[in-house]
Amino acid sequence: MEKSALITGITGQDGAYLSKFLIDKGYKVYGLLARRSTPTMWRLAYLGVDRKVEMIEGDLSDVTSIIRAIHIAQPVEFYNLGAQSFVGTSWNQPQLTALSTGFGALNCLEAIRLTNPKIKFYQASTSEMFGGIPAYPLQSETTPFYPRSPYGVSKLFAHWMTINYYESFSIFGCCGILFNHESPLRGIEFVTRKVTDAVARIKLGVRDKLYLGNIDAKRDWGFAGDYVEAMWLMLQEDEPDVYVIATGQTTTVRDMCQIAFEHVGLNYRDYVEIDPSFYRPAEVDVLLGDPTKAQIKLGWKNKTSLKQLIEMMIEADLKRVKAEVKVQNM
Repeated sequence: MEKSALITGITGQDGAYLSKFLIDKGYKVYGLLARRSTPTMWRLAYLGVDRKVEMIEGDLSDVTSIIRAIHIAQPVEFYNLGAQSFVGTSWNQPQLTALSTGFGALNCLEAIRLTNPKIKFYQASTSEMFGGIPAYPLQSETTPFYPRSPYGVSKLFAHWMTINYYESFSIFGCCGILFNHESPLRGIEFVTRKVTDAVARIKLGVRDKLYLGNIDAKRDWGFAGDYVEAMWLMLQEDEPDVYVIATGQTTTVRDMCQIAFEHVGLNYRDYVEIDPSFYRPAEVDVLLGDPTKAQIKLGWKNKTSLKQLIEMMIEADLKRVKAEVKVQNM
């Protein structure tokens, strides 16, 4: 009998890659889709699965709509990827972030408890929960949390709620503490995509400069297409657990820029300028994950290097920008 899975945040980067991964595994995939005024299906279309998923109208802020979605989808696995996921925005919209990112996860858990407690639940936790912890240069499942943004705080609430629902109601709830993971489907507001899009535009002569904030911040960047496999692997285990998913390598934004500009034969120093307005109220200087547990217990390992990832993103953005220029010149 065909397995079914329900995904919140299905139109986002991770939702699209996870949908394709599960469809390739033979799953029937359903997505909880909040109605928006702008088109949101482009990522699923990019991967060729937009017509292979079934959308159910609902919202993370409305537990009754989640219950309805569970009744329709009858999932064996529930992946909660939905959230207000941009760290910078969380300072401007802290209440919205708390409702969608924090209480949204609680609504999912409560919906499962009330309908079918046997559903396996995946909660998308984040490395931003670690935040400012200089005494712990390598972050693992046992590292103390110290979130430095409303987004990180909201994710930490969702993380502990997932653990609490397992301990209180025996709901199979796994938390994947994913470090930064990128792709050609990343939103333009995230720094990696901001860089690769700018590189493409500068190379094609439609832009002169790239403005960034703290380019000495260090991040552990991987490929989203690799990371969604880890989500699935967690739910195939006999017992739920918490796993850090990361590459185990950290790179500065500056070095990432160098890789990006070098790919198109340019020197980043000629184009990158610092704009203090992009600095965050509370910065996280270093994030570096220890994926040892996931490697040993799940057999998971990232397959894509940062250089391969950045080059993949630049090639996709070059194609996009060329198409834009062509349309503008018609």
